[in-house]
Amino acid sequence: MRDTAVSRFARVPPVSLFAMTTDELETLLAQQPVALLHRLARGRVHRHFRAGKRRLIELLLQHSSQNRAGLESDLQTLIGERHSQSESGSSSVHHLPAITPKKASPRGTEPESAETAISLSGWLEGLGVPSPQPFVPDSWQNEALSALNETDVVISVPTGSGKTYVAVEAARRAMEDNRTVIYTSPLKALSNTKYTEFSRIFGPDTVGILTGDRQENGQAPLLIMTTEILRNLLYDAASGEIDVRLDTLGLVILDESQYLADPERGVVWEETIIFCPSQARLLLLSASIGNPQDIADWLTSIRSTVCRLVRHSKRTVPLRAGYLHPNGKLTPLFRTLGIPYGHPTHLHPETKRLFLEYEEETLPSGRPRR
Repeated sequence: MRDTAVSRFARVPPVSLFAMTTDELETLLAQQPVALLHRLARGRVHRHFRAGKRRLIELLLQHSSQNRAGLESDLQTLIGERHSQSESGSSSVHHLPAITPKKASPRGTEPESAETAISLSGWLEGLGVPSPQPFVPDSWQNEALSALNETDVVISVPTGSGKTYVAVEAARRAMEDNRTVIYTSPLKALSNTKYTEFSRIFGPDTVGILTGDRQENGQAPLLIMTTEILRNLLYDAASGEIDVRLDTLGLVILDESQYLADPERGVVWEETIIFCPSQARLLLLSASIGNPQDIADWLTSIRSTVCRLVRHSKRTVPLRAGYLHPNGKLTPLFRTLGIPYGHPTHLHPETKRLFLEYEEETLPSGRPRR
């Protein structure tokens, strides 16, 4: 069906987009690279970057029922820009250039890379639990612990680098100095996980938890809670009504502190930091703060002590990306062993095939298949 439509477009002279039928528009959209379709979907399709090409075309056609002229006009402009970049002469923006049938994949997929794709066995090689080795703290971990003796600290390191070690060791040192420690997380589920983990490390009598669902051992020297609970405790302290002793508070650990930028919940982190007792050290942990130095400078400006930024960029645990199809088949997501940053379209050939297979299986009934 698609080859017939493409041939018909190739035989007729350039036509105006506004004279096209819905079927002709759908055929033209299918001939465009997916990058152009994503540009066309901006401001029209919510979270368009998650949709495959077939689904993206369906969503664009649905949107065209509301503003067909606007969609066609923008498509016309984008096609004109694409041809002006690829040809020496400039194509008219007001009319479609003649479309030549392609011998590419019937779905218009991008050409395959000449690089040999990694095999599944090669991708799986080396995965697993490493052999036990003596633990030696990294230099940035020692730097952070040393800085906490005198200042607040913001830690910005990749996931899996060892932020929890700093939190555990800092909490241990504070409790040895008879100071109370509060550890906060943005989620009750994460707070429950940390409660179990820290109870195993320090003993169940030493750790308590305060969330909207659980209140256990509230007078323990190490308390796990959500950030909202701590903010409310600090509100109560300001009004003179509080059950938790804050005069002995020596350390407050704010995990996932990138929530400072959250449009809805960020104010909770801001108020927690602002109302935190001055005698307590602040330790902010995150793997995804884009501007950690700005955060450290802000803490320095509002707190009675300077804030030290400890930054580390090398990922200790390398990442590999895979795709697990609903039928149970596992394949590398990309052609390379690691994640090709800057080239997210270099998908593994088997992954592409499974993507298309899944699209075929989930295509709404009654809709023509290409």
